[in-house]
Amino acid sequence: MTHRPSGEILRLVTPDDAEELAAVWSRNRTFLAPWEPLRDDAFFTPESQRAGIERDLAEHEAGRMVPFVISGPDGGMAGRLTLSGVTRGAFQSAAMGYWVREDLNGRGLATRAAREAVDHAFATLGLHRLQAETLLHNVASQKVLRHAGFTPFAVAPDYLRIAGRWQDHLLFHVLAAASEPATAEEQAAAEPPGGAGQQ
Repeated sequence: MTHRPSGEILRLVTPDDAEELAAVWSRNRTFLAPWEPLRDDAFFTPESQRAGIERDLAEHEAGRMVPFVISGPDGGMAGRLTLSGVTRGAFQSAAMGYWVREDLNGRGLATRAAREAVDHAFATLGLHRLQAETLLHNVASQKVLRHAGFTPFAVAPDYLRIAGRWQDHLLFHVLAAASEPATAEEQAAAEPPGGAGQQ
């Protein structure tokens, strides 16, 4: 069993998750279809999921990805969250994608997972920026991102091929500085001359 700090719902995926992941994804195939690329039947098999997990873990070892499982209140797999495209150098950024199974939607799990992922991106990976994107009509996902500290900054035409067609996406991001409380020095620097409250 993979251990994680008490209260956290994210853990690194393992090859042992392949069978459960295939079952959860299969049960939620129709529910997730409008928000994902087209998937063939082979994708939903344990063999395909194991191969995908192994690829993701190789990318993780190379420092380019963090593939998480979202744990549900029943201890089972509630969904997935991935930090991908980790880029260093002058960029120090990554992209976040996630899903939660249908029967657990609306319970705050996606928001909790997104907040944990933001903490991981900045506190553990030392990134400067995290990006996420949603379809323009995916209001529920946009609420999750806003609650996790993300702000929208652009619309990207024909950004991803989702459900068989190229679709526009609303782009969100959060910066490391924006996710941390201001220091006393930063608060003082932001105050008008003479101090806060002076008329």
